[in-house]
Amino acid sequence: MNFKFENLRIWQIAMDYGEDLFNLSINFPKDEIFNLTSQLRRASDSIALNISEGSILQSAPEYKRFLSYSIRSLAEVVTCLHKAKRRNYIDENQFQTQYNQAYNLMNMMVSFRSKVR
Repeated sequence: MNFKFENLRIWQIAMDYGEDLFNLSINFPKDEIFNLTSQLRRASDSIALNISEGSILQSAPEYKRFLSYSIRSLAEVVTCLHKAKRRNYIDENQFQTQYNQAYNLMNMMVSFRSKVR
């Protein structure tokens, strides 16, 4: 691996999580393609994208700002999951699985952000 963010566990998990959510959203109704499907995919991709973008910055405050963007994107994903469950696009088990992964990733990102100096 050539870029330092590729070694970050939170980036690796965020990458996997984004793929999991992409695959989950494949089964959403076609009339959601420009709405909830797109929103969920963009928000989940944004988590890893902001972690990597922030990692190349020279100052800790800037890096923390991009980590905060990632955290906000993850909160957006959680809201999309609630919407998908309410609309019966995912079942309770799928919701809980993705929700638990989001919760764990959120805790990891908040902890990591607090350690950036």
